[in-house]
Amino acid sequence: MLASSWVKLASSMAPAETLHCLVEVPKGSRNKYVWDERLGAIKLDRFLFSSVVYPTDYGFIPDTLSEKREALDTMVLVSEPTFPGCVIPVKAIAVFRTRDEDGQDDKLLCVPQKDPNWNGLDGLGDVSQTLLTEIEHFWRIYKEPEGKSVDIQGWEDRDPAHRVIDEGRARWREAGSPEGAFPGRQ
Repeated sequence: MLASSWVKLASSMAPAETLHCLVEVPKGSRNKYVWDERLGAIKLDRFLFSSVVYPTDYGFIPDTLSEKREALDTMVLVSEPTFPGCVIPVKAIAVFRTRDEDGQDDKLLCVPQKDPNWNGLDGLGDVSQTLLTEIEHFWRIYKEPEGKSVDIQGWEDRDPAHRVIDEGRARWREAGSPEGAFPGRQ
């Protein structure tokens, strides 16, 4: 079964420098897909109400828990979109701090380990300000047509991002692997 393969991947995770991101939403999409643990598959959650598209591939890191008790969100810088369900070996280079109606909602900024267009980036200072502004703008406005707002708290570099990962893994272990490999994605 597909879900058991994801569990095997999640349980073989390496240190914070070697991560695997499960892509839910490809770059350029207006569809919001989420992993559904019960179904063992990715499902369409909703269409974005605003006329914006995801500026990066978007997904999560298995075997982690955010402060909201969901797997840690990731944004992966890619030149071309991948697809929902694609697993990308990545390294985290920064963290984007936001807060929404459900609480703190940090997003790790990652680059694919095997993509020479991106894998030379090691920290926030390596990312163009134009791209950072585009990403920030997306997260600031994408929920506005739904009557919701996102508080943008800003960017932090690689070391804080790795602390977020370490804390997320510790929460995961303390919780005893809740809801399978990928806790509640919404």
